[in-house]
Amino acid sequence: MAKLNVNGRVVEVAVDPDTPLLWAIRDHVGLTGTKYGCGVAACGACTLHVDGQALRACSMPVSAFSETQRIVTIEGLSPDGNHPIQRAWRELDVPQCGFCQSGMIMAAAALLAEKPRPTDADIDQAMTNICRCGTYNRVRAGIHAAVRAGTSG
Repeated sequence: MAKLNVNGRVVEVAVDPDTPLLWAIRDHVGLTGTKYGCGVAACGACTLHVDGQALRACSMPVSAFSETQRIVTIEGLSPDGNHPIQRAWRELDVPQCGFCQSGMIMAAAALLAEKPRPTDADIDQAMTNICRCGTYNRVRAGIHAAVRAGTSG
């Protein structure tokens, strides 16, 4: 049994300690916005926040986390889906198929929390998520739009 603090709520999950955090969140907590993409932390579809830092959840075992660490999934980023990044994504039609976008949004939100006015070079360095549709230019535009709109979401 592991205790995790997910989106401000402590939950108990009955999983093997080696179970990746991704599967505990999806299968046991029931939050399916965090996606499985590659299983080796390369693509970023599984990105969520742990204590404000972007983390790829598919390769980190549940045993690496405690209930004192704040885990935030895409569902917990904004109670109404109106975080400035989410608004910018909608306004600019950033996603194409959308599969990778919850991870992209979480990575972008972590970037803006760390660097409220990122340069293109900062964005390129931080946004290492893979988008099969290739919407990288719209991702960059969405981040800049969120900065212009204010990132206090």
